[in-house]
Amino acid sequence: MEQKQSAVELTQQMVRIDSTNPGAGENGMEQFLLSFGEKLKQFNDRVTIRTEEVLPGRNNVMLTLPGKERVPELVFICHMDTVPAGNGWEENPFSGEIREGKLYGRGACDMKSGFACALSAFQSAAELFTEGAVQGRTLKLIGTVDEEGHMAGAEKVIQSGWVAKDSLVLDMEPTNGEVQAAHKGRLWFEITAEGITAHAATPWKGADAIAAAAEVIGGLRREFAEMAQHPQMGASTVSFGRISGGSQPYAVSEQCRFTVDMRLVPPYTRGDGEEMVKKAADHAQRTVPKTKVTFEVTGDRPSIEMDETSELYRKLQDACRAVNGRPAETGVFPGYTDTAVIAGTWGNRNCMSYGPGDLELAHKPQEYVPVADILRCENVLKELVKNL
Repeated sequence: MEQKQSAVELTQQMVRIDSTNPGAGENGMEQFLLSFGEKLKQFNDRVTIRTEEVLPGRNNVMLTLPGKERVPELVFICHMDTVPAGNGWEENPFSGEIREGKLYGRGACDMKSGFACALSAFQSAAELFTEGAVQGRTLKLIGTVDEEGHMAGAEKVIQSGWVAKDSLVLDMEPTNGEVQAAHKGRLWFEITAEGITAHAATPWKGADAIAAAAEVIGGLRREFAEMAQHPQMGASTVSFGRISGGSQPYAVSEQCRFTVDMRLVPPYTRGDGEEMVKKAADHAQRTVPKTKVTFEVTGDRPSIEMDETSELYRKLQDACRAVNGRPAETGVFPGYTDTAVIAGTWGNRNCMSYGPGDLELAHKPQEYVPVADILRCENVLKELVKNL
């Protein structure tokens, strides 16, 4: 194989590949990962490569190093797409340039640096365990599509059996050095308020759909202000991402449609969210007579609590101690990840995130990751692979 590349060099190469979603898509990253796998096979023919179409022209990729032990496999899962570059960059957003110890570019922290760490760890395993010498568990590295969209890649991974219910699953999203194995639930609604149009000079002849929508929004905000907090995850939250309605400034609105994003923490579930929407809708219909409020659930991801007794958590903390001299802090991942999709589908507590970078820098201009962070994560993942 060619001279081994560090995770820093791999990060630079991947940042220079435009894999924006929507945009160029993941094809360039898919080809990069396939080429990487083929190079590994040159000195370890036990490495296997699979691809599977998820969306037209967009494929998941999986590298596998089979082990001998019949124990749950270790799976690194990384998304190949990034959000669009957007405006406000002071330099080429795909430069991969390093300045003052920071590596810049779209996807630098979310999550191509983490992907590079996983590639480096997988390569170290392929080098250590050749000619059938692997006595431990199977190691997989999966590159997914559409994580920055609807997470169709992660859904396909589950449907195709690329991960099992008891797999140890780790993604490398930016976690500020923490092990993050808890996620708030994500429940989405689209709500429609229907009214009766009339001239604004005689509003009593109509029914104001926008006023009814406002009642629903206000009712939900009041409900969330009174909800109990989770000791680790904090408070449930609600936000309203998109709204449209009405036709003219001098006409009573006959329709208003808006979206609701609920981030629920235990013990609250989809049933609680639906009940709150129903209660708010009933109140709106009474407050604004002759209106009708309906809703549909457009997305449902359950919350996931931390399990510090899980095997992957213990082994990952052992690796952190060995490399950093101390265990990592633990925290809650504020968004939803490919790993969370797997955990939520199967109730698998061996699913978590650990990667370089700061999530607050993701999706922004001047996105960067500290080089020291990449090296830390690379060494922890290598230690984890060696131990497992």
